[in-house]
Formats: sequence, structure tokens, C-alpha cells
Amino acid sequence: VQLQVSGGGLVQAGDSLSLSCAASRRTVSNNGMNWFRRAPGKEREFVAGVNWRGGGKIYADSVKGRFEISRDNAKNTVSLLMNNLNDEDTAVYYCAVSRSATGTTDPANVAYWGQGTQVTVSS
Repeated sequence: VQLQVSGGGLVQAGDSLSLSCAASRRTVSNNGMNWFRRAPGKEREFVAGVNWRGGGKIYADSVKGRFEISRDNAKNTVSLLMNNLNDEDTAVYYCAVSRSATGTTDPANVAYWGQGTQVTVSS
């Protein structure tokens, strides 16, 4: 499975940005999908996850209320809408497919990783 991520870039604090991840196979429609990120000098961390049906959404506390994850199984895509961005959101963002049907906060439960996309928030 290949995951193609798009949508990163440089934005101002307070701006919004949307990331998209397209999977190469429909088989991921039975899996949870997620977003993780790695900020400079920090460990990779969970951002958001969604189950195979598009429900069961989970978020890191740091993004709750600002970010929204969604998926479109007809298009094999998962998206991350990021609102009210701040400099702490600066990171490389990764799309990830769960081994299970639900979203996952644990990188060990990820079956496939997409390439990262850089998001830089300028304050």
C-alpha cells in the first residue's frame, strides 16, 4: 500500500491548512487511518485517528477542537483539516494506516506509513 500525502506548506499563526492522504488500494477501507507528526527535536506523536467507517474519531489533546480528521472510502482518502494553527504545530505530518479497524495512538499498531509533509507555522 502506498500513501500519497499532500497539502503541507508555510502558513501564518491562526491560519488553516488541510492535508490529504490518498491510498493506492481500496483494502485500506477496512482499516483505521491516522495522522502523526514529528516536530524538530521531538519524538513522533499521534495527532488524530478515525475508524474504518469514518467514526470513532480520536485526537491528541493538543489539537482537540482545532483539527478535524475525515475519510472518504470511495476515494481511498483521509484528510486533516487544521484550524487556528500555532507554532507548536510545526512538524512533519505523516499519514498512517492502522493494523486494525480503528484509529490508533500507538505507532506500533500502524501497518503502513505515508511519506511526510512539512507544515511550518510562522508566528
